[in-house]
Amino acid sequence: MILTDTSILAEMAKGTIVISPFDRKHLGSNSYDVHLAKHLAVYRSDILDAKVHNEIDHFHIPDDGLILLPHRLYLGVTEEYTETHRHVPFLEGKSSIGRLGIDIHATAGKGDVGFCNTWTLEISVKQPVRVYHSMPIGQLIYFEISGEIGTPYDTKASAKYTQRTDKPVESMMWKNFDKK
Repeated sequence: MILTDTSILAEMAKGTIVISPFDRKHLGSNSYDVHLAKHLAVYRSDILDAKVHNEIDHFHIPDDGLILLPHRLYLGVTEEYTETHRHVPFLEGKSSIGRLGIDIHATAGKGDVGFCNTWTLEISVKQPVRVYHSMPIGQLIYFEISGEIGTPYDTKASAKYTQRTDKPVESMMWKNFDKK
């Protein structure tokens, strides 16, 4: 089941969901709107290799916005830091963002119980579009789980995205390959 606004607030009061900063006006009937932070990144190389550490360059979105271009992957990040200790968070794009031709994630819309961080966004666009920092970019939806959690994400030995950050984080797929 998806949590309602009152359920999200109740879980926040218990500390099982953390959203910071939190503003009640961004809470919908069954989701919370998250916002694009000022940090973006792009990969240095045009050709990415899953077995190597592909480095990124960080930059800021100026106050007058930044035009994103098709055929380029931008890594963004949410302004909001979140923690989810008893629910599965899903990050989805807002319909207004989709209608501008902006996709905010390629495959990683689901978080894990125990995820405690900002959300890195995998942003691509269908045509050139100007974006602004602090604009609503997506919405978090929380699902109830069934059963006890054996290993929350933040305690999992193989978890690759646990270092708290306010900047986008590049793919750590290369850590899945044996170093011989």
